[in-house]
Amino acid sequence: MPTPAAAGTDRAGHPSPAAISTLGLRKSYGDKTVLDGIDLRIPAGSVFALLGPNGAGKTTVVKILSTLIGADGGQAQVAGHDIATAPDKVRAAIGVTGQFSAIDGLITGEENMLLMADLHHLPRHEGRRVAAGLLDRFDLTEAAKKPASTYSGGMKRRLDIAMTLVGGPRIIFLDEPTTGLDPRSRHTMWGIIRELVSDGVTVFLTTQYLDEADELADRIAVLNDGRIAAEGSADELKRLVPGGHVQLRFSDPSAHRAAATALDGVTRDDEALTLQIPHDGSQRALRSVLDRLDAAGVEADQLTVHTPDLDDVFFALTTPTTPAAPHAATGSPAATTQETSR
Repeated sequence: MPTPAAAGTDRAGHPSPAAISTLGLRKSYGDKTVLDGIDLRIPAGSVFALLGPNGAGKTTVVKILSTLIGADGGQAQVAGHDIATAPDKVRAAIGVTGQFSAIDGLITGEENMLLMADLHHLPRHEGRRVAAGLLDRFDLTEAAKKPASTYSGGMKRRLDIAMTLVGGPRIIFLDEPTTGLDPRSRHTMWGIIRELVSDGVTVFLTTQYLDEADELADRIAVLNDGRIAAEGSADELKRLVPGGHVQLRFSDPSAHRAAATALDGVTRDDEALTLQIPHDGSQRALRSVLDRLDAAGVEADQLTVHTPDLDDVFFALTTPTTPAAPHAATGSPAATTQETSR
């Protein structure tokens, strides 16, 4: 696993400024240790995703870093400020969107925005300008005069993030921001997150959706039993898990036998006429399989490449903390496959 200092570098190879860093972060509730020494370094202008089973402590990390609760031990800096000694400066630099909407459904979307502008002590003219700009950016202008209670789930989430941006934070914590949204609304939210990062905002994301982390995050950490079980890019994490393979399917038994002879390390199923060959997902390894088949004069009817995905990583590195079936919450298939005909 890469060390925290190596988590982000600029084009010259120098470490990028850290938007968030923690060392030995600890938190317990009674006899239960929720966080047991968390070390993180999150470069500015990146998306960092924290994964883990329900109850693993993801929300606790967000609450500590956003100064909503205190840590029992360790150190953390957010936007260059110590969370213990300068909580006001931390709060001035961040925005937080939790799992549940913070909007007031009894007032309009515009009034929610203006209320947030007042809380940030923006002059009235400036508050209206900022609110109008964000409502337009998040495609909420037409609904701005309507009570927020009439908004769809996706609209409420967009309003929630728009309200978070009123103060111009450079670091945003999104705690499971797409939970409960339909696929179209989730993809809309992904686009919003990408836009924020393109503007230089740092996004700290917790999510139950592994495809979401795979799609958005520059770096991912897997939290399990209070510790970081692994950290790296999505591709780096996938390489931690064995099980990648190529499967060949034949309709001709003689071709099946010839291929089994030509290839090394195969697992054969004579009844299904399939062969399975260990494979690391690289183009070179796939070319080697195809070259051996060509040399033997054998052609498979179907070739399937299986590479471990974040589901595989998640199941390999975590222990369930609730009786719920893990696949029900991931929202992504158990394996990534690509099929080609030969």
